[in-house]
Amino acid sequence: MTTSKASLSDHFFGTVTVGERGQVVIPAEVRKQFHIESGDKLLVFRHPGQGFSLVKIDAAREFLEQLCQIVEHQAAWAEESSSP
Repeated sequence: MTTSKASLSDHFFGTVTVGERGQVVIPAEVRKQFHIESGDKLLVFRHPGQGFSLVKIDAAREFLEQLCQIVEHQAAWAEESSSP
């Protein structure tokens, strides 16, 4: 069985510089790969250590909707399992 390991280049897109107003430009390759367009809203999460993550609101919404469906399914299953 072969397992593929992700390399640093799979996760590293380059560097950015923080401008005077605290702005950064997201590299074009990142914007293209993640379909980020001008005006899109991003959530900013603190990451353990000294990092942070940016997540498109649409992606977070989809994740939460799927999570809610799983929770509802599990609750229905638990209710059915506990019924005599």
